Amino acid sequence: MPSLSCANLLDLVAAADAELASPGRGPARLPRVMTLPGVIAAEAEAEAEAEAPQSPAPGPARRIVVAHRLPLRCAPDPSAGPIGFAFSLDPDALALQLRSGLPHPVVHVGALPAAAAAAAASAGGGEVEELAQMLLARFSCVPVLLPPELHHRFYHGFCKHYLWPVLHYLLPLTPSSLGGLPFDRALYRSFLSANKLFADRVTEVLNPDDDYVWIHDYHLLALPTFLRKRSPRVKLGFFLHSPFPSSEIFRTIPVRDDLLRALLNADLVGFHTFDYARHFLSCCSRMLGLTYESKRGYLGIEYYGRTVTVKILPVGVDMAQLRSVVAAPETLARLRDLSLAFKDRVLLLGVDDVDLFKGIGLKFLAMEQLLEERPELRGRAVLVQIANPARSHGRDVEGVVDEARSITRRINARFGRPGYDPIVLVDRPVSTFEKAAYYAAAECVVVNAVRDGLNRIPYIYTVCRELLAPARRSVIVVSEFIGCSPSLSGAVRVNPWNVDAVAEAMNSAVAMPDPEKQLRHEKHYKYVSSHGVDYWARSFDLDLQRACRDHFLRRCWGIGFGMSFRVVALGPNFRKLSVEHIVAAYRRTASRLVLLDYDGTMTPHSSINKTPSAEVIAVLNALCADPKNVVFVVSGRAKDELSKWFQPCERLGISAEHGYFTRWSRDSPWESCNLTVDFDWKKIAEPVMRLYTEATDGSYIERKESALVWHHQEADPDFGSCQGKELLDHLKSVLANEPVVVKRGHHIVEVNPQGISKGVVVENLISTMVSRGKSPDFILCVGDDRSDEDMFESIINSTNNPSLPAIADVFACTVGNKPSMAKYYLDDTVDVVKMLQGLANASAQLPRPSERQVSFEGLV
Repeated sequence: MPSLSCANLLDLVAAADAELASPGRGPARLPRVMTLPGVIAAEAEAEAEAEAPQSPAPGPARRIVVAHRLPLRCAPDPSAGPIGFAFSLDPDALALQLRSGLPHPVVHVGALPAAAAAAAASAGGGEVEELAQMLLARFSCVPVLLPPELHHRFYHGFCKHYLWPVLHYLLPLTPSSLGGLPFDRALYRSFLSANKLFADRVTEVLNPDDDYVWIHDYHLLALPTFLRKRSPRVKLGFFLHSPFPSSEIFRTIPVRDDLLRALLNADLVGFHTFDYARHFLSCCSRMLGLTYESKRGYLGIEYYGRTVTVKILPVGVDMAQLRSVVAAPETLARLRDLSLAFKDRVLLLGVDDVDLFKGIGLKFLAMEQLLEERPELRGRAVLVQIANPARSHGRDVEGVVDEARSITRRINARFGRPGYDPIVLVDRPVSTFEKAAYYAAAECVVVNAVRDGLNRIPYIYTVCRELLAPARRSVIVVSEFIGCSPSLSGAVRVNPWNVDAVAEAMNSAVAMPDPEKQLRHEKHYKYVSSHGVDYWARSFDLDLQRACRDHFLRRCWGIGFGMSFRVVALGPNFRKLSVEHIVAAYRRTASRLVLLDYDGTMTPHSSINKTPSAEVIAVLNALCADPKNVVFVVSGRAKDELSKWFQPCERLGISAEHGYFTRWSRDSPWESCNLTVDFDWKKIAEPVMRLYTEATDGSYIERKESALVWHHQEADPDFGSCQGKELLDHLKSVLANEPVVVKRGHHIVEVNPQGISKGVVVENLISTMVSRGKSPDFILCVGDDRSDEDMFESIINSTNNPSLPAIADVFACTVGNKPSMAKYYLDDTVDVVKMLQGLANASAQLPRPSERQVSFEGLV
């Protein structure tokens, strides 16, 4: 099956591949691509669009749902199909249930059920291809055929015995018999190999211009990187169905950055709860230095020009499927049997997979405590525990089963009597119909997992009680460590580790008055019925469309190797500034103004020694030596500090404290702004800042003549940011009637007098040059912070001001690829210095001006 996507995004302008060409379709909507190093030329873009490979004929946008397993059931049947298995859709599979909320067509990509996968591995190539065609035609399923050994190492090795425990807060400090398998680089390579095979299969059916891809769960964490590498235009969503641990846990993973970057290669990342999303955002902040913000209710992370949206919404249940199950004759018959078997008994129910985190043993101990403290419940209260088959195997699973059976025998021996067992352990396969009957018969469901991603058992229980129980009332005892807990406001929440508290919760559920049970039940049913799986899928799909709506409005290219790969996305008017491009303009102009921020522009924010390097001093002196240039450092730092640092630069102009002080050269006097400023506001602001400094370890106050600055770059990232936001609001409140402006910058909160900004500096410098008959025809302005946006805005206003002479070449440039009013960007301070060095070299190569040429001595 030929691929419908482009294999290498850097080759988008290469000769078209004949297999990808399709007659009759207009030019493909391709991202604009880089042609010259660092520069994107409009003419080259037109050529690229004309020569680019064309996508297949347009059709309805499909939803490609990718999960570890296909939503299929299989049974041996020598007469059915090429590998001797009969297939049918699995109505219990979430990947199938979510179809009800997605626009059609929907295509599923995943591995075959285990038995069929083993048979396919030993089948011939022709049979496998026939199987794939049959599954696609009948079920819209595309199988990923993983070699058995690879699948074992990928799923049972890395996923279930390393990644799954860590995501559930179990660090690999214990023997593997208890679930703590240490990180194994070979198993991680198997994980990547399996994800690559999934990417191969998705690529074969993907039309990146139109289709939407939705990836599910931690087994495929690396898949977004593989897909994004093959097509920058892929519309990609990812939903994590397990917990996302706090940064203290996640940072123990040796390949943590790779996994985080993989998630950031998606357009939309979904989580069940705010806690999981908060932990993910914290990891991105602490480990990758990324920031996030909320816009109109949506959380977004800026990542190399792309906004990765974060969605929070728990999965619901399939109401239509549940209604069909509870109405089935098998369910009703089994419910009658259970009603007779547990007549005059209070039935409590637990339904859990067999794994370390479901808390089955703790639940049994709570039942023992309940019977010990409440003798009146002996002979009446029965806990039925349905143990679903384990999804993995190993000594950890065996240990859970042995413990459950051992505790069951002990409690039944202690409190049981003829015809009565306080705990009924059902460790055989139980059909969906029988489970529905148990749900309907139970007075209370107990879900006390010590850690779980969501757990839909309480939702299913509520629906079954609503549809089958005559009284329509229910009680839920739920662990506070599982994802569904926040959405169940009427549940009795418990700490599963506190056996006494769980026992008391079970007792309160049994003794609760019927009217209260009914009120709690109604509250839960109202939520569950209105937030079904169709609502969840539809909401995710709409947000994915919103997150991808500007895909074709940006230029894109890829950077990085392996799992560090990411796509740089630029707006149509935002491009990387190249030395070749700016030097050409620099050479043909005769009156130049160069404006440079300092921190984050000429020296990194992370640098401990903020003194300018010898290289920076040499470059500035070389630029200042050209009489056609006026060079200014425009900084928020104090004037004495800047004077000391730039003492070797005789002709360099400095504007300190955001323009409150300005001098045109080393030997010229400092000029303060003409504003009449009263600094009594410092007596109000400084005590407030001291309060936050004492409460925030690593923060400090910088005192300037005209301003106060609170720094928190050395504090804990999350706490410092939180305190910065709080301080900003606090200062705005107490200084509301003062002539000052309070604003945030890069790890700072600053208070400045009104009318002082870097934008005003730019206006004054340009107007001074114009008034002296030396209007600039070249402006270069480089900065990295929010305060530098004032400079960019001022330059834009000056170029659009008809009362000022036209400026031929303007280069407003921000450091780092991020939303900005500037039209250009450079990656980091190293690129800035290289660019300045290129201009200095150009000045050295130009002929020296004659006496009749213009000199800027008069401006100094």
